[in-house]
Amino acid sequence: MKVIGIVGYKKSGKTTLAMRLSQELSRMGCRVAILKHVSGDIDFPDTDTSRLRSYAPFVSAISSRESEIILKGEKTVEEILKYLDHDIALVEGFKKERTFPRIVCIRNEGEGGELFDGLRLFSASFTEDISDFNILNDDHIKEMAALALERSFKLPNLDCGHCGYESCYELAREIVGGRETIDKCVSLNPPVSIKIDGTMVPLNPFTSHMFKNTIVAMLSSLRGFKRGTVEIEIP
Repeated sequence: MKVIGIVGYKKSGKTTLAMRLSQELSRMGCRVAILKHVSGDIDFPDTDTSRLRSYAPFVSAISSRESEIILKGEKTVEEILKYLDHDIALVEGFKKERTFPRIVCIRNEGEGGELFDGLRLFSASFTEDISDFNILNDDHIKEMAALALERSFKLPNLDCGHCGYESCYELAREIVGGRETIDKCVSLNPPVSIKIDGTMVPLNPFTSHMFKNTIVAMLSSLRGFKRGTVEIEIP
């Protein structure tokens, strides 16, 4: 799944941009997910579903038109992404996340600071002359959506170092800067891949090779074994 962040200070246009990009990407045929950081508690109406939250860490509400999942406790972006089966996720907020590129929304020309940390694909604002794109300009939204789809990515946040960089953040900066590609991440292209209910489980190179060598060693003693692609399914 591709991931792109939308960061900025209060009233900089993050939610407006997320909504408009989601509409445009959906028009382009993409399945879009939106993750939003909320300060404080998440408020729900006084319903049976909200009351159930105090008794169970996982509550799901299902109707004929829509469904929702409520998880108790703070979750990481990685944990939430496991629930999604989409082409691209727009992550609003989460300034400290540094494993995917970001769009920086600014309110004035001198703003940016810590948000310009090497992961910025481009900037956006309500005023065209202070940023790369105008959030209210339809043509600019189309350009931003195309760039987001082309250049967004998500590194596994393992900091394994096998790519030659000390952290996923360092590699992410190089990818955004055009000096590396996502193929540099060894953990995204392991010799062994594991999926649980269709969701890929990230493995660092050591764990991946350990699985491979162990499985091949066990299988090699079986009659009829030959080298090739191995599929093991555990229902």
